[in-house]
Amino acid sequence: MKFGIMITKQWKISNKVFQNDRKILSVWLSLRKYSKSTYDFSGLTETLIELCQNRQLLSGDKITQDMLVNGYFNYGHLGMELKRNLVTNWWDSMVLSREQVFGMQSPHQLKGNQNSDNRSMKLVDVATLQVPLDKQDTNGEGIFSLKDRLKEYIVLRPNLLQGAFCEYTKSLNLVNRKLPFGLAEIGVCYQPITAPEYPTEFNAVRTAEVELASLVWFSSPRTSGSWLDYWVRQRLLWWRKFAKSPSSFTAGDSQNNYGIKGTTLYFSFPWGKEPIETLVNLGDKDLLREHHGNKSSLQGRDGRKTVIPYVLSMNGNLDRGVIAFLFDSLQLIEKVDSKLRKNQKKVLKLHPFLAPYKVALDTGKGPTVELRQVCEGLLRELLEKRITVWPGYLETMHLSMEQLAIKYDEMGVIFTIVVSETTLENGLIHLRNRDTTMKEMVHISEVRDFLTKYIQES
Repeated sequence: MKFGIMITKQWKISNKVFQNDRKILSVWLSLRKYSKSTYDFSGLTETLIELCQNRQLLSGDKITQDMLVNGYFNYGHLGMELKRNLVTNWWDSMVLSREQVFGMQSPHQLKGNQNSDNRSMKLVDVATLQVPLDKQDTNGEGIFSLKDRLKEYIVLRPNLLQGAFCEYTKSLNLVNRKLPFGLAEIGVCYQPITAPEYPTEFNAVRTAEVELASLVWFSSPRTSGSWLDYWVRQRLLWWRKFAKSPSSFTAGDSQNNYGIKGTTLYFSFPWGKEPIETLVNLGDKDLLREHHGNKSSLQGRDGRKTVIPYVLSMNGNLDRGVIAFLFDSLQLIEKVDSKLRKNQKKVLKLHPFLAPYKVALDTGKGPTVELRQVCEGLLRELLEKRITVWPGYLETMHLSMEQLAIKYDEMGVIFTIVVSETTLENGLIHLRNRDTTMKEMVHISEVRDFLTKYIQES
């Protein structure tokens, strides 16, 4: 009973305080609600698409969710730089940083047609079809002729596996027939996907042109299982290394159309998980089939033993990876000003290694010609250090510091440098950090070394 009385008294006191400070509490709740970063609100996909189109990350009249997933989009100027940075980092981590992995390049056309299935991308010369299509008869000769012409096709690769199979024997001699080793390649592939707008009974398919990053790892059968576990961990860590929310990248067991089990790495998009990389242990059957069962030419050394290697295949979809990092980096911050008006701020907090441009150079108040000359000199210094720079000083429309911050935050630029009259007087420039939003005055002679150190340490 005493305990119940005590609670009642406390509730009356709390309620009285709440009644007295209701207005203050209401404002505080509003600020709390609209000042936090939001990731899962409805319309996130539309917001990102609009931002990417406005800031030249993606191009196209109308981009949909289906286009993002399947690669039916074009890159803008900044998007190409983002993708190039992703490709460079993949190559550096998989090839240049490892002594057992070698780079290669294979043709888009598959060697022979016997390994293709009915869903493979096939090219047929239009000129060879014109005669049977134009031929009008009642005996069906045109149809039979068309079927014969359709057999004369070229198969385009759905993945980069066969190229590595063809290069295997040459590479085996390069490593003195010692296992394990890997072959890495980045290239465009043509993958069939089911068209969602058609009923399943029609089995209608479209072809997606995607850029894949492939590592084919040849190891002894004895160690293939442990190597697959190793590569799953390495690949998941690599994707997470550049993410603001590493937990958005996950791994799970999977099985392909041929019943081969493996592991798939996923990214959690607003509409659900989508695969970005697959890792499977193919055994030795495909390698033997490609080389017509010639075991003597395929055998490698595992210690003192001679074995035919098992093949581990890793395929990452770089185009989907770009979209994943755009979603991961997008932060929407809604704030309420003193008049309780809502304002939304969009920021692409891309990892410094992935950001299309590390620095934006712009001008403030002052003599235009002199300020541009300073910007041009600073631009050359930064480019010598391989720091990408957006030359905002070339634009004719002058923007305020707040407008510049909005623009470059949406472009994912890490640092904004503004050269002004102060720079001409004492060498000080305005430096703003995208991630901290801090603004400081730095001497122009110190900027290059500071930015170089920041990017390297990130």
